Amino acid sequence: MKAVITVTGKDNVGIIAKVSAVCSEYGANISDISQTVLSDYFAMIMLVDIKELTVEFGAFSDILKQLGVDNSLDIHTMHEDIFNSMHRI
Repeated sequence: MKAVITVTGKDNVGIIAKVSAVCSEYGANISDISQTVLSDYFAMIMLVDIKELTVEFGAFSDILKQLGVDNSLDIHTMHEDIFNSMHRI
């Protein structure tokens, strides 16, 4: 099972570290990551393996969302089943 995490917002030091720390704390393993800075804006997409999550997926998603609120970032976590359903032709 996988999830897609997107992070956007004003660039500042430590964004990747903070998101990665939450993933590690709750058992989500980062499979792939892409990030860029466009002017002063940060954008990242992470693919994480959630087979070993130590909390329910909804709680994990809420924790990341709150991390975003606390750091003036927009963080969305989407289960791969939803992501795949949204992008089928």
